[in-house]
Parts: sequence; structure tokens; C-alpha cells
Amino acid sequence: MRFIKTTLVLLFLAAVLNPGWLPQAHAAQRVGPRAAEAEQAGGQKEHGVSQKAEEIARPFGFPITNSMLVSWVVALGLIIFARVAMKNAKEIPSGAQNFWEWMVQSLHDFLEGIIGHQLVKKTFWFFATVFIFILFSNWLGLIPGFGTIYRREPGSQVWEPLFRGANADLNMTLAMALIFFVCWTVWAVQAHGPMGFLLHLFGPKGEATGPLKVLMIVVFFAVGLLEIVSILFRPVSLSFRLYGNIFAGENIMEAMSSLIPHFGWLLPIPFYFMELLVGFVQALVFMLLTAVFTMMICQEEGHAKGHH
Repeated sequence: MRFIKTTLVLLFLAAVLNPGWLPQAHAAQRVGPRAAEAEQAGGQKEHGVSQKAEEIARPFGFPITNSMLVSWVVALGLIIFARVAMKNAKEIPSGAQNFWEWMVQSLHDFLEGIIGHQLVKKTFWFFATVFIFILFSNWLGLIPGFGTIYRREPGSQVWEPLFRGANADLNMTLAMALIFFVCWTVWAVQAHGPMGFLLHLFGPKGEATGPLKVLMIVVFFAVGLLEIVSILFRPVSLSFRLYGNIFAGENIMEAMSSLIPHFGWLLPIPFYFMELLVGFVQALVFMLLTAVFTMMICQEEGHAKGHH
């Protein structure tokens, strides 16, 4: 009940902070610079959330976007919370330490039941970090101020959102997917060795002799080529799946808030609860897919160790 009350209070604050209630927040102020340029050029403007993150600063020539800012806030917040929670760790945890240990231990036990004890010892650091970061990034994007607080470009009448969900930016999701691809390659080579990794992909399975063996070599070489394509496509599917779901959620919230005049604060309320669930599910799906991909390539290592 307390959670529901807190959520309703946050939604009320979101309604108060919504520029749609302010007299000066007219349509031209709610579009980014690219949408404004498109409107001037073609007479049409972009509706809804911009597909690209907007640049909000460029210190020393380094561009900083609104989604980058949010990702830094989430990372810094998680680091500070973990340090504070475990600063004076007690044998019988309580408070923040109890919550942190419960979350980490639950993730560890969950992954251990899927990929095994040996593999989870090597890879847990990555899967737990990805899940926690994605989860809190998704949920932070539902806090009032994301998409409702705007800044104006100096010397311009264009208004841009100051904050944008970190995972509503394809650059962020693609970066996490590429980091996993690098880790996956390292784990695969560690499990089988360089030649064993290539044999795992292209080597014939089973025993055969004579012409049948030659045929099996050709067939499994072709299968290996298809597997390479599948492996290269995984970062793309991982990044677009997460980005598409979070970006679609932001567009739904934006559409509901402007669907009926003067009721923009009421219609998004049910969708807030739906997005809380979507944020958790997408974090879980990303973690599970990366864990299963890793288990598929390293399972022979786990079986071999399990027999000793």
C-alpha cells in the first residue's frame, strides 16, 4: 500500500512538472533541433519521443547527450549505494546491506541453477552487473523529470529534454551487447582453446568413415558458417530488443499524456505500472539470453569438470 501511495505521489509530481500545463510550453518548444529543422524544411514536425538522444553539452569538444547523463547517474548511484551498504558489513545484515546481499545472492542462486556452479563463478560479475544496471536504468526513466523537464538551446527557441532513459538510446544498448560479445569470445576461447573453439564451430560431430566423413566435413563447415552469422547477429538482436521495448514504452507514455487535453496526468497512470513490469522483464531477458549464449558455448567445459 505504501508503494502504491508513493507511486501516485510521483505521478502527481510528474503531472505538475509536465510542460503541457505551462502556458509557454507550446508545440514548437517540445521538439528537438532535428525535428525543428525537419519542420522548417518539409512543413512537418516529428511527434513523440525523438529516436536519437539530444546533445546537451560539449565540454572540451566531447559531446554529452541526455541519455549519457542518465547512464552516469545510474552507475554512480549504484556504486555509491553498494559502497555505503557494504562499508560496515555485519554478519547479520540489516537495512541497505540486507537488501544488497539479498539481491546479489538471489541473482547468484538463480543463475547457478541455469548455467551451473563452475560457469557462474567465472561470469556472474558480468550478468549481475548488466541486470542491475538495466533494471535501475529502466525504472529511473519513470521518475518525474524524464521527458518532462526541458532545456533551451542558447540563442534558440528550441527546447530539448534534459533527461532521457539510458536504454532508450540505441548507442547504450549496442555498447552493452558488444561488451558481451567480447566477453563471450574470451570465455569461449578459455573453455576450448583457439583451435578447440574453431573445431567447436566447424568440426564434424559424430564418427564416420570414407566418403561419408568427407560429406560430414563439408556439411558441418557450412553449419559453422551459419553459426558465425548467428553469433555476429546476436549483439544486434540484443541491442534492438532492449532499445525497442524501452523506446516504445516512452512513446506510449508520451502519447497517453497528450491524448486528452487537461487529463495528461491521469491516462499514463496504468502504463506506469506496466512499464515497471516491462523494465524488470527486459533486464531479465537480456541477462538470461547472454547467460544462455555463454552456456551453449561453454557447456562442454562444465561437463568435463563435472566428471572429475
